[in-house]
Amino acid sequence: MMDTNKYRLNQYIAKAGITSRRKADLLIESGKIKINGVVVRELGVKVNSNDTVEYSGKKIKIEKYKYLILNKPKGYITTVKDEKNRKTVIDLVRKSCDERLFPVGRLDKNTTGVLLFTNDGDLSQKLTHPKNKIEKVYHVVLDKKIKDLDYKTIQKGFFLDDGQINIDEIKIAHNTEKKEILITLHSGRNRIVRRIFEFFGYKVIKLDRVIFAGISKKKIFRGKWRFLTNREIGFLKMK
Repeated sequence: MMDTNKYRLNQYIAKAGITSRRKADLLIESGKIKINGVVVRELGVKVNSNDTVEYSGKKIKIEKYKYLILNKPKGYITTVKDEKNRKTVIDLVRKSCDERLFPVGRLDKNTTGVLLFTNDGDLSQKLTHPKNKIEKVYHVVLDKKIKDLDYKTIQKGFFLDDGQINIDEIKIAHNTEKKEILITLHSGRNRIVRRIFEFFGYKVIKLDRVIFAGISKKKIFRGKWRFLTNREIGFLKMK
């Protein structure tokens, strides 16, 4: 039996795992979408699963949404493909399912820990948009003991060259001689954790994201992944 359900074009594009509905509107307006061989620029057009929809010349189709968490190892860049043929996080999850998955946000090449993947463009957009202030917890290893004054300054808030920095919480890990820190913040600014400690003259030896949006890497070995539970997926969608 044929599926004749109608979808708004931006919804169809999002369900195909290409991008969020909001960004899909931009693709439509820029003329990158075809329906049955014809370029469509009008927003609000409806299609069904029997129509042929193309994005930049390639046929796309609705996929079942998938969600997984990777405990990212060091040395992998957060991108779908790399022109320099460097190792990417996609290499680690490529065999997880038939659907095309994309990383939610970024982690630096040498940063480890929680990295989510999905083909749900709307959820990815929600989790990465600065206005939603998604919580992140990092375990930081420094090259030397943190000074009490620096610790208190970070705790209270201070200015970097791109504005005020306010963290949620900072703690010294037990029995680490003040060299290992747990820091919780909502900021999504580029390299923000490394920049915080570099500002005070510390070198970050290791940086590990232990929690992202309430999802922990607990019991996941470095370089391994698992699918999110229905409860975790529901938790993310409620944020």
